Amino acid sequence: MYFGGRFLEAGHHVSFFVREKRAEQLQKEGLKINSVKGNYEQKDISIHTAPETINNADIILLAVKGYHLEQAVSQIKEISKRTRAFILPLMNGVEHINRLQEAAGKERVLGGLAFIIATLNEKGHVKHTSKQHDILFGPLHESQHEICEKLEKTSKNINSNSFKKEDILTQIWKKYMFITAFSGITSTVQAPIGPIMKSKASLKTAKKSLQEMKDLSIKEGVSLTDKDVEQAFTQLKSFPADATSSMHQDLRKGYPLEVEHIHGGALRIASKHNVTLPVIETLYGIIKVREEGAVDMD
Repeated sequence: MYFGGRFLEAGHHVSFFVREKRAEQLQKEGLKINSVKGNYEQKDISIHTAPETINNADIILLAVKGYHLEQAVSQIKEISKRTRAFILPLMNGVEHINRLQEAAGKERVLGGLAFIIATLNEKGHVKHTSKQHDILFGPLHESQHEICEKLEKTSKNINSNSFKKEDILTQIWKKYMFITAFSGITSTVQAPIGPIMKSKASLKTAKKSLQEMKDLSIKEGVSLTDKDVEQAFTQLKSFPADATSSMHQDLRKGYPLEVEHIHGGALRIASKHNVTLPVIETLYGIIKVREEGAVDMD
């Protein structure tokens, strides 16, 4: 909703493909962004709930939670087939890339990721609380350079930061490494980064999870380095004391969690290479009990 709103704000044609309940909310409330980078509101927006109503699209900006991917895949496949649109997933983790490529073809799926701390309030309005609002994208197939260049030009005038990266898979793994540690430590401790910063033991756990993800990336042919680990650790420590991950925000609200998509995905990749990730496995085990949302303690 945030990035779609920013493209809409800049005068580009944007439609929102959402579930029925969300469509009703958007029809009632409209699109509203409350942001440290500037507010935006639009009451009358284009909304779709069925693939067969979409006849024209260039790019599908896919921003669902990992646990909703399977529900969305068949619809995304149909929209891409009908329109020849490219799919730009802004999702955490890496497993979704192969899943989308299997469904829609390798030529259709771009590489992408986003850096933003945002959530929805009870009315479905976007609450953006960080200075970051960045999109990184790039080609995963040799035929995608032209569309990436077009997207780079299109996104220059929007109120967010958009960067074309030739090494997009490396960038995706850097984000995956970071979000595994950040979401893992904030969700297990159930606290924002401030209290974690005061605990050497908690910081050590976060750094070890970064190191495990770096080692895993090498197994996957993406050579992250110790320097990348240090940069991610520095970024973690640079956040404001009240900053937290989207997973921790969802946990506090009693919402489902992306733990299977993020931490579970890392463990599946590790199993494929016959390696272990003891810290990440521990974080996964602690968070997993809350995967479906609020836990009944009776």
